[in-house]
Amino acid sequence: MLKHRGFPGRMTGTDFQFTIRRANPKGVTPLKRLERYRDRRPADRRADTAFMAALWEHFGDQPFERGNLDAGRLSWLLGREVVAVDDPFDPVSYEALLVINEPVARASFPEVFQGDEAQNFDDDADEGW
Repeated sequence: MLKHRGFPGRMTGTDFQFTIRRANPKGVTPLKRLERYRDRRPADRRADTAFMAALWEHFGDQPFERGNLDAGRLSWLLGREVVAVDDPFDPVSYEALLVINEPVARASFPEVFQGDEAQNFDDDADEGW
Protein backbone atom coordinates (compact mmCIF):
# COMPACT_ATOMS: atom_id res chain seq x y z
CA MET A 1 0.00 0.00 0.00
CA LEU A 2 1.41 3.34 -1.09
CA LYS A 3 1.59 5.93 1.69
CA HIS A 4 1.05 9.46 0.43
CA ARG A 5 3.76 11.38 2.25
CA GLY A 6 2.80 14.94 3.11
CA PHE A 7 -0.93 14.29 2.79
CA PRO A 8 -2.83 15.40 5.92
CA GLY A 9 -3.88 12.49 8.13
CA ARG A 10 -7.07 14.16 9.28
CA MET A 11 -8.98 17.42 9.21
CA THR A 12 -7.28 19.82 11.61
CA GLY A 13 -8.95 19.98 15.01
CA THR A 14 -11.34 17.09 14.31
CA ASP A 15 -11.49 13.30 14.18
CA PHE A 16 -12.36 13.28 10.46
CA GLN A 17 -9.77 10.86 9.07
CA PHE A 18 -8.18 11.37 5.63
CA THR A 19 -5.60 8.55 5.63
CA ILE A 20 -5.11 5.16 7.23
CA ARG A 21 -1.91 4.06 8.97
CA ARG A 22 -1.73 0.49 7.75
CA ALA A 23 -3.50 -1.93 5.45
CA ASN A 24 -6.58 -3.63 6.86
CA PRO A 25 -5.54 -7.20 7.85
CA LYS A 26 -9.13 -8.39 7.20
CA GLY A 27 -9.02 -7.15 3.61
CA VAL A 28 -9.22 -3.91 1.70
CA THR A 29 -12.26 -1.75 2.46
CA PRO A 30 -14.08 -1.38 -0.86
CA LEU A 31 -14.70 2.02 -2.37
CA LYS A 32 -18.35 2.68 -3.16
CA ARG A 33 -20.25 5.78 -4.16
CA LEU A 34 -22.08 7.30 -1.19
CA GLU A 35 -24.91 9.78 -1.72
CA ARG A 36 -24.48 13.21 -0.19
CA TYR A 37 -27.90 14.44 0.85
CA ARG A 38 -28.71 18.12 1.43
CA ASP A 39 -29.37 17.54 5.13
CA ARG A 40 -25.81 16.37 5.93
CA ARG A 41 -24.28 17.96 8.99
CA PRO A 42 -22.20 21.11 8.40
CA ALA A 43 -19.17 19.39 9.96
CA ASP A 44 -19.41 16.59 7.36
CA ARG A 45 -19.61 19.17 4.58
CA ARG A 46 -16.52 20.94 5.93
CA ALA A 47 -14.68 17.60 6.04
CA ASP A 48 -15.57 16.93 2.39
CA THR A 49 -14.33 20.39 1.44
CA ALA A 50 -11.09 19.99 3.40
CA PHE A 51 -10.48 16.55 1.86
CA MET A 52 -11.07 17.86 -1.66
CA ALA A 53 -8.71 20.77 -0.96
CA ALA A 54 -6.03 18.31 0.24
CA LEU A 55 -6.53 16.12 -2.84
CA TRP A 56 -6.27 19.11 -5.18
CA GLU A 57 -3.21 20.52 -3.43
CA HIS A 58 -1.44 17.15 -3.34
CA PHE A 59 -2.39 15.68 -6.76
CA GLY A 60 -3.91 18.45 -8.89
CA ASP A 61 -5.29 17.12 -12.16
CA GLN A 62 -2.90 14.14 -12.23
CA PRO A 63 -3.97 10.51 -11.65
CA PHE A 64 -3.15 9.15 -8.22
CA GLU A 65 -3.09 5.77 -6.51
CA ARG A 66 -5.66 5.10 -3.78
CA GLY A 67 -2.92 3.96 -1.42
CA ASN A 68 -3.53 4.93 2.19
CA LEU A 69 -6.37 7.38 1.50
CA ASP A 70 -9.38 6.65 3.70
CA ALA A 71 -12.02 4.60 1.86
CA GLY A 72 -14.92 6.22 3.69
CA ARG A 73 -13.78 9.75 2.91
CA LEU A 74 -13.04 8.86 -0.75
CA SER A 75 -16.44 7.19 -1.11
CA TRP A 76 -18.22 10.51 -0.45
CA LEU A 77 -16.54 11.90 -3.60
CA LEU A 78 -16.34 8.76 -5.76
CA GLY A 79 -18.18 8.80 -9.06
CA ARG A 80 -18.57 12.57 -9.03
CA GLU A 81 -15.55 14.68 -8.04
CA VAL A 82 -13.16 11.71 -8.00
CA VAL A 83 -13.41 9.13 -10.77
CA ALA A 84 -11.61 5.92 -11.67
CA VAL A 85 -8.88 5.98 -14.31
CA ASP A 86 -8.92 2.22 -14.90
CA ASP A 87 -11.70 0.37 -16.67
CA PRO A 88 -12.71 -1.96 -15.16
CA PHE A 89 -12.25 -0.29 -11.79
CA ASP A 90 -11.23 -2.49 -8.85
CA PRO A 91 -12.84 -0.98 -5.71
CA VAL A 92 -10.86 -3.28 -3.39
CA SER A 93 -7.37 -2.45 -4.60
CA TYR A 94 -4.96 -0.12 -2.86
CA GLU A 95 -3.31 0.29 -6.29
CA ALA A 96 -6.50 1.56 -8.01
CA LEU A 97 -5.86 4.75 -9.98
CA LEU A 98 -8.16 7.72 -9.45
CA VAL A 99 -8.27 11.28 -10.76
CA ILE A 100 -10.11 14.45 -9.81
CA ASN A 101 -12.93 15.27 -12.23
CA GLU A 102 -12.00 18.95 -12.26
CA PRO A 103 -15.17 20.48 -13.80
CA VAL A 104 -17.42 18.62 -11.34
CA ALA A 105 -15.11 19.33 -8.40
CA ARG A 106 -15.03 23.05 -9.25
CA ALA A 107 -18.84 23.13 -9.35
CA SER A 108 -19.22 21.17 -6.10
CA PHE A 109 -16.43 22.85 -4.12
CA PRO A 110 -15.87 26.32 -5.63
CA GLU A 111 -14.15 27.57 -2.48
CA VAL A 112 -11.35 25.03 -2.97
CA PHE A 113 -10.49 26.46 -6.40
CA GLN A 114 -10.97 30.19 -5.77
CA GLY A 115 -7.24 30.85 -5.43
CA ASP A 116 -6.52 29.10 -8.75
CA GLU A 117 -8.80 31.45 -10.70
CA ALA A 118 -7.37 34.56 -9.06
CA GLN A 119 -3.86 33.37 -9.81
CA ASN A 120 -4.62 33.22 -13.55
CA PHE A 121 -5.63 36.88 -13.55
CA ASP A 122 -2.50 37.92 -11.65
CA ASP A 123 -0.41 37.02 -14.71
CA ASP A 124 -1.92 39.99 -16.57
CA ALA A 125 -0.90 42.38 -13.78
CA ASP A 126 2.78 41.92 -14.67
CA GLU A 127 2.18 43.32 -18.17
CA GLY A 128 1.22 46.76 -16.85
CA TRP A 129 -2.45 46.64 -17.82
